[in-house]
Amino acid sequence: MSVDDRWHWDNKAQYILTCVGFCIGLGNVWRFPYLCQSHGGGAFMIPYLILLLLEGMPLLLLEFAIGQRLRKGSVGVWRAISPYLTGIGVGSMLVSFFVGLYYNTLIAWILWYLLNSFQDPLPWTQCPFNENKTEFVPECQQSSTVDYFFYRVTLNSSASIADSGGIHWPIVVCLLAAWTVVAICCIRGISTSGKAVYITAILPYIVLAIFLIRGLTLKGALSGIEFLFTPDVNELVKPTTWLDAGAQVFYAFGLAWGGLISFSSYNPVHNNCVQDAVILSVVTGLTSIYAAMVTYSIIGFRATEKYDFCISENILTLLNTFDLPESSITTNNYDAALKRLNSSNPDIVLGLDIHTCDMQKLLSEGVEGTGLAFIVFTEAITKMPGSPIWSVLFFIMLLCLGLSTLFGNIEGVVVPLKDLHVFPKKWPHEALTGLTCIVSFIICLLFAQQSGLYWVTFFDNFAGSVPLLTIGLFEMIAVVYIYGIDRFNKDIEFMVGRKPCIFWQITWRLISPLIVLFILVFYLVTQVQQTLTYLVWDPDSVSSSCLDALTLEKMQLINENPLIIQVCVPGGVSSSVICGVPLMDQRCDFSFGRSPQRGRPHVRFM
Repeated sequence: MSVDDRWHWDNKAQYILTCVGFCIGLGNVWRFPYLCQSHGGGAFMIPYLILLLLEGMPLLLLEFAIGQRLRKGSVGVWRAISPYLTGIGVGSMLVSFFVGLYYNTLIAWILWYLLNSFQDPLPWTQCPFNENKTEFVPECQQSSTVDYFFYRVTLNSSASIADSGGIHWPIVVCLLAAWTVVAICCIRGISTSGKAVYITAILPYIVLAIFLIRGLTLKGALSGIEFLFTPDVNELVKPTTWLDAGAQVFYAFGLAWGGLISFSSYNPVHNNCVQDAVILSVVTGLTSIYAAMVTYSIIGFRATEKYDFCISENILTLLNTFDLPESSITTNNYDAALKRLNSSNPDIVLGLDIHTCDMQKLLSEGVEGTGLAFIVFTEAITKMPGSPIWSVLFFIMLLCLGLSTLFGNIEGVVVPLKDLHVFPKKWPHEALTGLTCIVSFIICLLFAQQSGLYWVTFFDNFAGSVPLLTIGLFEMIAVVYIYGIDRFNKDIEFMVGRKPCIFWQITWRLISPLIVLFILVFYLVTQVQQTLTYLVWDPDSVSSSCLDALTLEKMQLINENPLIIQVCVPGGVSSSVICGVPLMDQRCDFSFGRSPQRGRPHVRFM
């Protein structure tokens, strides 16, 4: 397709919505609230917004400008600047491809939950009976209904990444449906995906608004929002707070994936790309905060429910032990009553199973990735009146968020393939898109195994971290120091009618490259120094001795989830290097028994 014959957007709104849908993905809804919680609530907003301005906006405008000026995809623009820079575009294409693989696997999981939401009660509301119908399944009783439904019913997770466990066919069917939907929406590039974004980009905002209104009516919702925005200024002096903020800004925009370059290449050459970059930056930042408010209204409700249940259990224990009237101890006078009984009968109270009920601890529990979507939200939804309706709305929202991001991933793969002339020029765009989706579906069968969760975790941690940061750094170096910043300024002046202001000059030349370089180096140093492990779901685990092995990235524990063991990847990959991160061969000094501090494996999403 020549430049003159190149597709173009039907209107400016379609282009903006497509970019918004691509940038506002699952990571904005899942990962940003977790980072706020773990870095001092409102205090995290300060470095996030500062780095959004100094790191995200400059690189976003850079990608918009080169795509619009050269009218090519991620491979074509860098090849046009210099044939030696073709590798930048190829790297973006590979990252888009690998990220798209596990991203659509998440969409398949979402489809499974969506299909199971059309029943009352929801299937994760209570534990199933065993085969004899005499009692509940022990594995479910030892964990929780939402954990059991996700790890056993949905994924049927094996005990380690080395144990594939065979294909889990329900996920295969959902994967086939997910890739079919993507193929249909992207079959003719922006001609079809541009129509779909009117739904996939707008609907999530409507659903978020509905959930926010509903969440604010729930008991404890304001406690969650207050917790989110209560700043801990001590976090501002910690380097990790700024590093996480910088990484989140980088991922939130979908930078270095190639999709934004392709999208901007369909614009008229005199489109105001500077204005577009500012608009998208503002929308992305505000949406992240907006989604965090929705999330923590639900988390506040869930924490309040757990806190009230904990207090009720303790009250019941005290009433039964001391044979007191039911009205003598209530939620309002519980602390005073416990203190009085403890002072008069310390030996008896000490021997009771009195739980520690800490509202702040319940609010501060980590909620990231699958732990947020498939555990926390599903548990909270079961406690809402009309829970199937809320479940359907929630998973439709996640489906739209995932699909709109995946449209950009497919664009970031198909357009570079055409620019590289990997396939004959006479091949139509439809055939290339269909072939890409078919090949992707076949590879995704890896994630449909019972060990699929661990492979998704593996891809998520290594496919889109170091490669994206590296590509983004080289993009800025290529434009500023190889293509030439003066030449680039003239291109922008030609397109929008005026030269970029001093802010863009300083950030492109110095500030943005240094920020990305610092994040990249610090990340690599941190990874090399860590003992890398991963967590698995194993209901039948037994003690084991130490093993010589290689392990994956250490995952944070999310409290209140059982049956977790730490294992190591088989020695067969002990000499591998994954995405530039050396995997270290070390002795693992831990047991394969149930962890005393319970947790679950989880995934970070970009």
